[in-house]
Amino acid sequence: MATLHYQQQNYLCQKDETVLDTLLNKNVDIAYGCRQGVCQSCMLRSIETPPAEAQVGLKENQKQQNYFLACRCKPESDLHIEPIKQSEFVHEVEVLAKRQLNHDTLLLRLSHSDDFHFKAGQFINLKTPDNIVRSYSISNPPNKNNQIDLHIRVLKNGRFSTWVHQDLKIGDKIPMSAALGDCFYTNDKPEQNLLLVGTGSGLAPLYGILQDALAQQHQGKIHLFHGSRNAEDLYLMDEIKQLVTQYDTLNYSPCLSGYYTDEHVNSYCKGRVHDVALSTYTDLNNWRVYLCGHPEMVKQMQTQVFLKGADMDDIFMDAFHLSSNLIENAS
Repeated sequence: MATLHYQQQNYLCQKDETVLDTLLNKNVDIAYGCRQGVCQSCMLRSIETPPAEAQVGLKENQKQQNYFLACRCKPESDLHIEPIKQSEFVHEVEVLAKRQLNHDTLLLRLSHSDDFHFKAGQFINLKTPDNIVRSYSISNPPNKNNQIDLHIRVLKNGRFSTWVHQDLKIGDKIPMSAALGDCFYTNDKPEQNLLLVGTGSGLAPLYGILQDALAQQHQGKIHLFHGSRNAEDLYLMDEIKQLVTQYDTLNYSPCLSGYYTDEHVNSYCKGRVHDVALSTYTDLNNWRVYLCGHPEMVKQMQTQVFLKGADMDDIFMDAFHLSSNLIENAS
């Protein structure tokens, strides 16, 4: 067992327990997201050299400074650790609008400064006045109005999402990080087919990527599969269907894995979204794939699309958003 020295307190880390689990079990308020080692929301820094597996995916200069991912770090010796400096929140954004997308998800529109640069599908970290930090994907491409849109689902006992839904007001200002992540569209292969698969509010990055690809006149086929258990949990259906009428290359399949009636037959696909997508396309050679949703679905589908021919370099995942229900409920 190792001892974690964090903010003038000592915490005993059990064998095979991660730094993140130890701190959360001790009710330490620490930023985190996907718990899969991809989103980097839980990045910390140590005086000692952290385990190599805790630095997978980090830049070389970050490794040299002993940055590590708390969700991947299972220390074998004591660590003196410190949080990322608050200067990481280098932007202050203003709330422009809040609009319900469905019964539990709202669109949060923020106004940013000219020096904020991003791509649709990347994510940012936001912080409440009492220092609760959460990550959300950007659901729109850059625009001349300097606006970004986020899809925020309110969850039971979710401290951050409840604050956004109930307490955050138009005109309020929030600290925000730089844009992070590599789940975004690039136009280096405009003829490549795009497969976009997501569940719940994992639609956010996919919707942004979709708009970006269309705006850049992507030539290959684009197929968006969005799934949920019930019809009321889906959203932006009308907006996406309108895009389908405008672009011959775009296809859209809303999927229901739960309650399904005869009235749904002509409007939805029946089944889990990844099953529907994989049964639709059995050969994914030279496809680019974007996966956003529940962590188990994403991990499972990453393997399956690879086995169906997609190159691993062409598979992109929105890591933190996919487990937002678990994240918030753990707050």
